[in-house]
Amino acid sequence: MKTITAANAISDLFNIVKRVVKGHVQYRISCKEEEAVLLSSEDFESLIETLELLSSPEFLKRHRKARKEIAEGKTYTLREAFTTSRLNFFTDCMSL
Repeated sequence: MKTITAANAISDLFNIVKRVVKGHVQYRISCKEEEAVLLSSEDFESLIETLELLSSPEFLKRHRKARKEIAEGKTYTLREAFTTSRLNFFTDCMSL
């Protein structure tokens, strides 16, 4: 994260906002003893969603289980993941 002064942020605000939105760059803007962070609304929404997921005990339980299974080599190929007893989603999707 790049740190800039509030004066520099004001003088180049349009370009900074453009870089934040298009390049997913975050800025720490300092002003005397205070600081603020500028990030795109997309990055902000993503951050909030991540925090919400990480605050869910059920999600954490499933995430830990999945990481353990990956570490143990208990994984599936894409074909295996999308194959059911009667319908092969992988083949159907590839033929579209």
